[in-house]
Amino acid sequence: MRRITLILREEVDPYLPIEAEVICPAILSKRIDVSVYVGNERKQLTDVFHVRVDGEAAGPAATEIILVGDCHQVKRVGEYMTDGRIIIEGDIGMHCGDFMNGGTIEILGSAGDWLGREMLGGKILCHGDAGNYCGSGYRGGRKGVRGGEILVEGNVGDFCAECLFGGFVHVKGNAGIHAGCNMKGGKLLIEGDCLMPCGDMFDGEATVFGHVTDFLPTFKEIGKVTEDGHALVSFRGDVANRNAKGTLRVGSFERI
Repeated sequence: MRRITLILREEVDPYLPIEAEVICPAILSKRIDVSVYVGNERKQLTDVFHVRVDGEAAGPAATEIILVGDCHQVKRVGEYMTDGRIIIEGDIGMHCGDFMNGGTIEILGSAGDWLGREMLGGKILCHGDAGNYCGSGYRGGRKGVRGGEILVEGNVGDFCAECLFGGFVHVKGNAGIHAGCNMKGGKLLIEGDCLMPCGDMFDGEATVFGHVTDFLPTFKEIGKVTEDGHALVSFRGDVANRNAKGTLRVGSFERI
């Protein structure tokens, strides 16, 4: 097992974004003489982080990367990750786990926008909150997350699981507006409350244990169910889409 500890240097400007897609087991298991962009300036990884390496190189699957410090401006960590493990001891910036296909990312703090964007596989566990577009696809794309699992123990922002195509997005807290919009597959679970979920839904399963504000009128009630001890009302929709097959279950709701 190779353990690579990265400690953000105190002299790094906290207001400059750091493009750090090289912080990934597939890359750092082979070499650490890599560079990142701090703002528009290219710097060596060792100029931005104190780097400590323990253990011998044994491939991505046997590589663990630990980020220490406030990394809220560090972006694209774990991008295209296929194996191994990343542990982030504080907060992390945008696009963590973009296009991830395997391995595990654990965030002990909170995450910025686009957590797990267009993820294909693997697992992301965020113990804090996540920003907007958690588990979503980019605007204009037809498929968002296609596989894997994202678990956020806190709250998420707007457009969580937009264009969800596969996999599982699980939010233990509340979600903002339009969670699960344009869903085409996969599974979304929100344990708290949300606002106007699953507009333009075509397929997949979405469940909200809490209360839905401004529930869309284009969902057809089909019955009542119980899931994990929660009494839920089940709907089919979004019927504004012809032949829509999506299932939305909610604890309570108020119509627009």
